[in-house]
Amino acid sequence: MNEDLKYKVALSMLPNIGGILARNLVAYIGSAEGVFSQSAKALTKVPGIGEAYARQIKKNNVLPLAEKELEYIDKNGIDIHFYTDTTYPRRLKSCVDAPLIIYTKGKMNLDTERVISIVGTRNATEYGRTIVENLCREFAERKYNILIVSGLAYGIDVQAHRCALNYNLPTVGVIAHGLDMLYPAIHKQTAEKMLECGGIVTDFPSNTKIDPANFIKRNRIIAGLADATIVVESAQKGGSLITADIASSYNRDVFAFPGRAGDTYSKGCNLLIRNSGATLIEGINDLEYFMGWEKTDKVDAVQSSLFIDLNPNEQKVVDLLKEKGELFIDQISAEIKLPVSRISATMLNLEFKNLVHALPGKMYKLR
Repeated sequence: MNEDLKYKVALSMLPNIGGILARNLVAYIGSAEGVFSQSAKALTKVPGIGEAYARQIKKNNVLPLAEKELEYIDKNGIDIHFYTDTTYPRRLKSCVDAPLIIYTKGKMNLDTERVISIVGTRNATEYGRTIVENLCREFAERKYNILIVSGLAYGIDVQAHRCALNYNLPTVGVIAHGLDMLYPAIHKQTAEKMLECGGIVTDFPSNTKIDPANFIKRNRIIAGLADATIVVESAQKGGSLITADIASSYNRDVFAFPGRAGDTYSKGCNLLIRNSGATLIEGINDLEYFMGWEKTDKVDAVQSSLFIDLNPNEQKVVDLLKEKGELFIDQISAEIKLPVSRISATMLNLEFKNLVHALPGKMYKLR
C-alpha cells in the first residue's frame, strides 16, 4: 500500500478540516504524514488550527478508513489526485476552496484546451434541451478540443452529457457522493458510456451518504474545472444559480441563455442577466466572441512564426504553453525539468518580450 497516499487520503477525511485548513497544515508541517505525527501543541502553531482542531486531529483515527478506501480504489480502477500532484487539474488548483483530493474514473483530460460547464434546471423544457443539442453539435462541427462538464443530474445536466456523447465530445460528470454508487441511478447507462469518453469526478470517498448539502459543495468543482459556466435554464432559485455565483467568485466567465418573460424555468437566467451575474448569449457565435476563441484560432497558424530570437529554455516554455494552455510555474518547472529559480528568470524574459502573460497565483499563459 502506498503509505504517502494513505496519509493524503486520511487528511482529506478529517471532519471539519476543509481544503483551506488542510493545505495550511501541509504547507507549515511539510507533508500529510507529518500532520498525523506532530504533537497537538505543534499543530496549534499552524494558522487557523486552534487547540480544538488540534485535539480533533489527534483524536480522529481516520487512517484505517483511508486504508480501506485505498483498497477499494485499487480494486475499481479509480485514480486519486492530490492538490500538489501534477495530475491535479490546473484550473481547479487555482480556486481558493479547491478540494484537497479528487477521485476520478474514466478516460479524461481535465486540462483540455477548452473546458465548458453546462448547467441548468432539472425540469428542462424542449427549449433548453434544444439549446444544449445545438451547442454540442456546433462544438463538434468546429472541431474544438473541448471538454463538457456537468453534474449528471436530471434535466439540463444529463442532456449536456448525452449530447456530448452523441457528438463524440468528451464529457465529465461531477457527483456528490463516492464512486461506489450513482445518483440518480437512472443515469447509470449514460455514466458508463462517459467512462470511455470522459468520466466521473468526485471529492467524496466511497460510502458517502446522499446529503443535499453535498450537491451544493460539488458545484464548486463544476465551476472550478471550467473556463466558463453556461446556465441554459433555471428557475428563480436553484443549484445552477449557485454554480454561476461560485464561477463568478473564481473570476471565470458566466453566460446565460435568455428565456421568455414569465416562463418559470427562464426566470433564473433572466435574473442573472438583469443583475449582471451572467453575460447574455444566444448561441455559439456569442460564446466564441466573448471567450476570444475566434481571434485565438485565427492567429494560431501564424503565431509560431512570431517566436523568434528565443533561447532553448524560452522556446521550451513557449512550446509547452502552446500545448497545455495555462500552467503554474511549478508545473512548468516539472515539465521542463529545470528549477523554479531558472524558470522564474525565463518567464520574466518572456514577459519582457510580450510573449507570455502572468496570471494570479504564478500561473502563465501565452499572449
